Amino acid sequence: MFSKRIGIDLGTSTVLVYVKGEGIVLNEPSVVATDEQSTRILAVGRQAFDMIGRTPGNIQAIRPLRDGVIANFVVTEGMLNYFINKVHGRQRLFKPEIMICVPSGVTSVERRAVTEAAIQAGAKTAWLIEEPLAAAIGAELPINEPSGSAVCDIGGGTTEVAVISLGGMVVSHSIRVGGNKLDEAIINYIKRRYNLMIGERTAEEVKIEIGSAIPLDEPLSIAVRGRDLVAGLPKNIVVTSNEVTEAIQDHLETIVGAIKTVLEQTPPELASDIYDKGIVLTGGGALLRNIDKFIAERTGIPVVVADDPQTCVVRGTGIALEYYDSLNRSNGIFR
Repeated sequence: MFSKRIGIDLGTSTVLVYVKGEGIVLNEPSVVATDEQSTRILAVGRQAFDMIGRTPGNIQAIRPLRDGVIANFVVTEGMLNYFINKVHGRQRLFKPEIMICVPSGVTSVERRAVTEAAIQAGAKTAWLIEEPLAAAIGAELPINEPSGSAVCDIGGGTTEVAVISLGGMVVSHSIRVGGNKLDEAIINYIKRRYNLMIGERTAEEVKIEIGSAIPLDEPLSIAVRGRDLVAGLPKNIVVTSNEVTEAIQDHLETIVGAIKTVLEQTPPELASDIYDKGIVLTGGGALLRNIDKFIAERTGIPVVVADDPQTCVVRGTGIALEYYDSLNRSNGIFR
């Protein structure tokens, strides 16, 4: 019996786990419920997510990762340990080998924090792969060819944009804007316009159900419940998709700005490849209605959404694990 190889997409919103030979075995929110001092973990994943906004004073439901990096080391270690035990079993004879993806813009200190958290959580070894590269592999882009491929991974905490050729990133840019910022924008818009306070779970539901990057000809609508800031009582309002579009517009423009920054720095030969092949969108944010049309309008370049964009990064991590030795020997892409 040999140690398992496990790929982890350690996201700000969601943790996905891939086991070599088995595929994606876990998909849970990256939320942990702890006591007041964050010394004892009470619940992890979906169970902790259900507690958000509903906990008593002595319990807090927190996201230990912020903007794609570790914000609370101890809680992240506990969360990783829980997920590793869940997929590998507590009575493990051999420690697993783990590959974790990190944003391309993280510092060496943040990289070391992820590696140490994985080792402390029970990994035998921990490799890191950058998210845009994992996303491109998962989206089945021809990364090893002498031709430019552009990928934009819109996650919960970060958006990663990169141009890849010959197995490496030629140009990359990472911004700390993602799905969570869109949720915040919806919360602030409803608070400002309707004097209604809603929670992050409600904002995420609004974004998923009716959110659109461009105004719809036939607007969608949804009933939203929250607390009236004037009367202090529960209140119900109806929000339309065009209002959500207005709320998130600034953050979408920031994402387009990141894409333009990368395109401006791309060598001419690769730029012509990208103009022909287009930009591939991955990550949960790629599921927002019409985001491909929005980016295509702003950049003048074709945009396509990858198949099952939310799992591209973890699938790419899994493929990288399968071919670790040959990929690392030819490209040296793991650290």
